[in-house]
Amino acid sequence: MTTHTLAVLVENKPGALTRITTMFARRGFNIESLAVGPTERHDISRNLIRVWVEKYEAGAFDDDARAADLIQAYEARIVALERLVGKQALELEFLKGALRSAPQPRSATASAIVGPPVCRSRGDAN
Repeated sequence: MTTHTLAVLVENKPGALTRITTMFARRGFNIESLAVGPTERHDISRNLIRVWVEKYEAGAFDDDARAADLIQAYEARIVALERLVGKQALELEFLKGALRSAPQPRSATASAIVGPPVCRSRGDAN
């Protein structure tokens, strides 16, 4: 059985390790050992992953490589959409704030008396 050791640098964000292990599990790789440690930058962590590669020996790795490329492309699209949605949400909040602080237009007819409109009674018609 073939084993490979991979050194992977990832963004130090919640869920990064879960995404990595899920990716290996979906492709049928068995993780033999996993070590996570810091790097010189606090926002990047280093993952040393040792995996058993049964599919590679069987020649079934090509399909998984294509699937990994598709997943990477979709994840890039998702990130772009998240940025766009965030940008639009900020613009919407800005517009809401601008509307709240804008002076309110006054109506052309101003009246000190407020109430229902006057209706003529039968006695007024004569």
